[in-house]
Amino acid sequence: MKKIEAVIRPEKLDLLRLQLEKVGSPGIMVTKIEGHGKQGGVSHQFRGTEYKTYFLPKVKIEVVAADSQAKKISDAIVEVCRSGAVGDGKIFITSIDDAIRIRTGETGDAAVS
Repeated sequence: MKKIEAVIRPEKLDLLRLQLEKVGSPGIMVTKIEGHGKQGGVSHQFRGTEYKTYFLPKVKIEVVAADSQAKKISDAIVEVCRSGAVGDGKIFITSIDDAIRIRTGETGDAAVS
């Protein structure tokens, strides 16, 4: 199993959710976060004074899926979230040893499908 974590722009979340449903994603967890990457934040002007916002609003999505689905899911994320501009986000893919569905006691791929 794989855990796919993606940090994306908040405005892409609804489109991404629809696309993940189309490719058969088993479920999604969403967390609102703040952070910055290489751009280090953005500069604004307010009433003639410039100030910098270091932490930008982002959304972190997490999907745990079978190994066979990981590539389809990561491709869907890239397809929806890539604009070509700084701040599009990142995808992290890690291995999961096991998963247990609390309600039924199912383990492994059966617990996440």
